[in-house]
Amino acid sequence: MTRALCQTEIIMSSFPSSTSDIPQVKEIPRHIAIIMDGNGRWAKKRMLPRAAGHKRGVEIVREMVKACVARGVDFLTLFAFSSENWRRPAEEVSMLKQLFILALEREAEKLHRNGIRLRVVGDIAPFGQKIVELVARAESLTHDNAGMTLTIAANYGGRWDLLQAMQRLVESRPEQQGVFTEEQLSACLSMAYAPEPDLFIRTGGEQRISNFLLWQLAYSEFYFTDALWPDFDSAALDQAIASYQRRERRFGRTSEQVELATKATPSKRELA
Repeated sequence: MTRALCQTEIIMSSFPSSTSDIPQVKEIPRHIAIIMDGNGRWAKKRMLPRAAGHKRGVEIVREMVKACVARGVDFLTLFAFSSENWRRPAEEVSMLKQLFILALEREAEKLHRNGIRLRVVGDIAPFGQKIVELVARAESLTHDNAGMTLTIAANYGGRWDLLQAMQRLVESRPEQQGVFTEEQLSACLSMAYAPEPDLFIRTGGEQRISNFLLWQLAYSEFYFTDALWPDFDSAALDQAIASYQRRERRFGRTSEQVELATKATPSKRELA
């Protein structure tokens, strides 16, 4: 959802850029971003209509939110509908819009009761006024919640995000005549309220990012699985997190530098 103004650099300062700073690495990813792929193939394997796969996918979203909260994840971002998904058959697009409406109507109160903040990013106006109003209502309801932030990317594309960010930046800072910093552009992106994803997951066997979070995934760890989204459960999430924990996050440094930095950082036990 396009914001009228760019976030301030003060807000962004709490989320260091992976290209200008070295983010703190934790055992549990602070931010997980997921492309939920495979609903249609899941249904086809069972000789069911594609709608059945998408409905099952919504149930998995609910389970994944619970699993991420239980594991201490602070931000969960789900790619629900890309700017290229309008190329799908009209009847499938219509069905996906109806599922979006039902989910917003049924889940907003539940998210609020559990202290979860909901954000929707993307150009949602083409979905129609009803969805725009439901999104605004859900975001307002959960705005002050201090628990996990759940972001749904709907009619979102990474190129769209960069373009709208640059347009807003030029409009808000005409005196700079097109000379901007990375921090200023980052503050205009649709997810300026969140740190960069630590872990990117794609289900369904494909190994590409499909125009998702092009700027934000610069130093994310990638995890691809053949599991279709309707089969992706908490055990599969744990496998993805275990893979992430085996990675050495160097951020341009050598392994020796990472080892020295790790030794220089006192453990929780030492601090106690």
